Amino acid sequence: MSPSEQISFFEAVGGHATFEALVDRFYEGVAEDPLLRPMYPEEDLSGAKERLRTFLEQYWGGPKTYGETRGHPRLRMRHAVFPVSPAARDAWLRHMQDAVDSLDLAPMHAEALSDYLDRAAHSMVNTVDGGVAPAAGQTVPDHLT
Repeated sequence: MSPSEQISFFEAVGGHATFEALVDRFYEGVAEDPLLRPMYPEEDLSGAKERLRTFLEQYWGGPKTYGETRGHPRLRMRHAVFPVSPAARDAWLRHMQDAVDSLDLAPMHAEALSDYLDRAAHSMVNTVDGGVAPAAGQTVPDHLT
């Protein structure tokens, strides 16, 4: 297979159905999590599911739906309004790793996905104690520096 004929990660892991299963399983955990659930204002989480699924699909070489409907991901900016503490990050990663594990992916694919999710989650932390996160353009509170 030539480089131009290689399939994307998205296709290699099963496409839309795989990412839908990943996101559904992840949000099953979030729905019951006392730390994370309050960060999702939607009653049924359907909007959050759609946004995460389309983002991940696009990131991993699938349809460009996320960019077409929402523009550039700007993950840190979009999450800046939420107090993402190390505890929230760890809870998010726990539910996401459970979701990745539920997919029964080839080890190489599971590791690549988990590695990306781990790095992304660590980059979202914006408070050490779960207090108010600094809003974009505001001074970072002393306890966060």
